[in-house]
Amino acid sequence: MNLNDLKKAWENLAKTVDLSPIRNERQYKKMVQLADMLSEVVASSKKHPLLDLFELVSELIRTYEYEHFPSPDAKPQAVLAYLMEQHQLRQSDLPEVGNQSVISQILSGARELNVRQINALARRFKIPAGVFFESS
Repeated sequence: MNLNDLKKAWENLAKTVDLSPIRNERQYKKMVQLADMLSEVVASSKKHPLLDLFELVSELIRTYEYEHFPSPDAKPQAVLAYLMEQHQLRQSDLPEVGNQSVISQILSGARELNVRQINALARRFKIPAGVFFESS
């Protein structure tokens, strides 16, 4: 692909979706809406044609949230455990994240949350997805 082809492809994509670094709250909200739509379509498929777009959008959101929303010092599994306790949820009450075994592995630290799961939890609890990313 040459640069002219790339430019045309980018311009066509830009007409459909503003896929650029998030610079303000309005862009952030639009990107979260896009991530929500993509999350519903992609679901748990590892081969969906929009999976890469979903991951790029999620990374743009994560970057914005990291810069604009302070993250707790707690590990992601501790944040999840706290939210489950506060909302009186059992492991089986989070099917959007995974089955009871998956939730158990996440809570024990044996398994990390993936981008789809993080976005599902952020939607469910109406909190920034960034709280589920460990600060380095």
